[in-house]
Amino acid sequence: MHTLTRIAGTVAGLTLTLGSVAMSTPATADEAPAPCSRQQTQVEDAQAALDRVTAIFQRQQERVSRRQDALHRADTASERREARAALRAARERREEVRETKRAQQQRVARAQARLEACQAAQEAPPAEPTA
Repeated sequence: MHTLTRIAGTVAGLTLTLGSVAMSTPATADEAPAPCSRQQTQVEDAQAALDRVTAIFQRQQERVSRRQDALHRADTASERREARAALRAARERREEVRETKRAQQQRVARAQARLEACQAAQEAPPAEPTA
């Protein structure tokens, strides 16, 4: 009785193991990556990063504008001094973000160029060997 149960358990285990291997093998073999998919992903990621940096830059622009308004509203010398310091810090931060934005724009442009080159290579007919 124990031997029969062990044999049945082993057969069931092997069936499940081999069945899952047989099921997964054709699915992965059929799914070949699309041409230029890596380049397309890079363009999308770079564009998403550029969108985030652009939003940060816009917030920094608004901060500088608010700091300038605060400087114009300052009445006493100490308020003006504090407002100038805050404005200077906001402008410095804005310049840092501006540089980051420029760099990200260049990354997007390079990624787009790589994608276009890949697509052009896919559309071009293969060169025939000359004898």
